Amino acid sequence: MNILITGGCGFIGRNLIKYVTGKEEGTSIRIVDNFSVGQPEDLKYASNDFHIAELSEAEWNSNQIDIVKGDILDEGLALKVSEGADVIVHLAANTGVGPSVEDPRSDCETNVIGTLNYLEACRINGIRKFVFASSGAPIGECNPPIHEELACHPVSPYGSSKLAGEGYCSSYFRTFGVGTVALRFGNVYGPGSSHKSSVVAKFIRQALNNETLEIYGDGKQTRDFIFTEDLVNAIWLSATKEDVGGEIFQIATNKETTVLEVTEQMLSTLEEKGIGPVNVIHGEKRLGDVLRNFSDTTKAKNQLGWESKFGLKDGIGITVDWFLTN
Repeated sequence: MNILITGGCGFIGRNLIKYVTGKEEGTSIRIVDNFSVGQPEDLKYASNDFHIAELSEAEWNSNQIDIVKGDILDEGLALKVSEGADVIVHLAANTGVGPSVEDPRSDCETNVIGTLNYLEACRINGIRKFVFASSGAPIGECNPPIHEELACHPVSPYGSSKLAGEGYCSSYFRTFGVGTVALRFGNVYGPGSSHKSSVVAKFIRQALNNETLEIYGDGKQTRDFIFTEDLVNAIWLSATKEDVGGEIFQIATNKETTVLEVTEQMLSTLEEKGIGPVNVIHGEKRLGDVLRNFSDTTKAKNQLGWESKFGLKDGIGITVDWFLTN
C-alpha cells in the first residue's frame, strides 16, 4: 500500500508511521509537511529509514519513507505528490481553538482550502481512500456525549473550519465516489508529543522545567482524552476497511474527564517519579472553549470494529516516561 500523509512530521503523523511500519511489511509512505511544527529529525521516534526528497525524486518503494517539503495550500504540489497513492491521510491543519480565535482567516485557508486540495487530488488521480482528521469542535456546545447524528453549532472558528472539511468529505464521496472517512478525534496525548501545546504535553513539559501550570478557568471543563496508539489504530482501520466511505466517526474513549482530574493524575504520576511539588494556578476562561465534551463511540465499534484500550492512568504513565527519557 502507498500512503500519503499530510503533516506526517507532526505528533499524530509520527505515531501513525511508527504503528504502520511496525504492523505492515512492504508499505510505502510519503509525507508532505512544511516543517512549521514537526521537523524531519522528529521522525526518528518512528523510524530511522527516511529521507528528505525533492518531488521529482520521491518514489513509492516498499518500506521507504520519503519526506517532501511543501504546503498543503499548494494545489499543484497536492496533485503531483499524490500520484500513485492508494490512501491519503490528511493530518496537516491549523490545530486548536486559540490560534483560530487569533487569526480566523488563516485557520479557514489552511483547514478548508488545504483539505479541498487533497480531496481534489483524490478525485483527479483516482485515489480510493481519504482519511480526514476532524474534531469534536464542529458540534459546539451540547449535552454530551457527542455522537455523529447531533446537529453542529461550532463555537470557535476552528470548529467551523473542521465542519467545512467534513462537509467536503461528504460531497466528494456522494458526488465523486472518493472513499472519505472523517474521524473526530478526542483530546489526543501520548509519546512523541514534544511540540504539542495541548494540556497533557504542555503540563508535563512545564512540570519537568519546574514551571507553574495554569488551568484556564476552574478546571471543571471536561474532555475525552485518548491515547495515541488507540487513535492511530482507528486511522489505520479507516484507511483499510471497505464500506465505510462517507462516514463520520467519533474516536475517543467514551469517558468524561475534567481538566482538574487529568492534571491530578499527571501530578500523581510525576510524584511517583520523584518530580514535584508542582505549582498550579487558575487563570481566565479561554474564549471559544466548550464546557463539556466527550464522545459516544458506539458507531466506531459497530462499523470499524474499533474501541479504545488504554486508560488514562496507563496512558499518562507511558507519556511521562517518554518525556523523561527524551
